[in-house]
Amino acid sequence: MIRRALAIALAAAVSSTAFAADLYPVVSYSKAARFDDVRDDLKAAIEARGLVIDHHSQIHRMLERTGKDVGSERKLFGDAQSFVFCSATLSRKAMEADPANVSICPYSMVVYSTAQEPGKVVVSYRRPWRPDGSVASKAALKEVEKLLDAVAREAVGIK
Repeated sequence: MIRRALAIALAAAVSSTAFAADLYPVVSYSKAARFDDVRDDLKAAIEARGLVIDHHSQIHRMLERTGKDVGSERKLFGDAQSFVFCSATLSRKAMEADPANVSICPYSMVVYSTAQEPGKVVVSYRRPWRPDGSVASKAALKEVEKLLDAVAREAVGIK
């Protein structure tokens, strides 16, 4: 009986460890603020690192414009925008470690407020993570995540 209980506990621990990185693929930070202020802070945090924003997407406008076409008029966001950018240094390092890491580039960060909580602004990003990568690949992607996390934290005023 004890062996069975230990086997079940071990299996559960291994299972939760194997999927731990998948539990939170999106990292989010929020603060009570005006949307435009946090959006501008996010843009400044990206550009202050010498990075160039390749694309600025107005996600909320697209959803409002196409809502009727897909049978929904529900307002989801007060505002939602994304910034797409890359780091030549970190991206090259990641792709030299594993060419499949090209799928991680460019990076995308989103800033939004919901229709239900317009005074709460969220900055988020997807973790650049691959379970099958080499040690070098995982280390390079960890550097990318460190950059994204620093940018997100700066945008919402977390040191």
